Amino acid sequence: MAAETRKAKGTGRVPQVKKSRFAGAREVVAELKKAHWPTKQEALRLSGLVLIICVVVGVILGLFDWGFSELITGVFLGVGN
Repeated sequence: MAAETRKAKGTGRVPQVKKSRFAGAREVVAELKKAHWPTKQEALRLSGLVLIICVVVGVILGLFDWGFSELITGVFLGVGN
């Protein structure tokens, strides 16, 4: 058994292994090195795609908003007759 997992005699507890203050930061850096990072060309292409989708969705939602406001004012409130 590893020294960290052996129980201390008579206490029934597993002793704590003291970690360095910066152990978490080292783990984060190690995980970031494993990650797949896009190339500059991929990042630009995907950013452009996100921008286009945002504009299209904004236009669609704007049209729905305009249509419903016309419906409310015209049909239910009787304004514009």
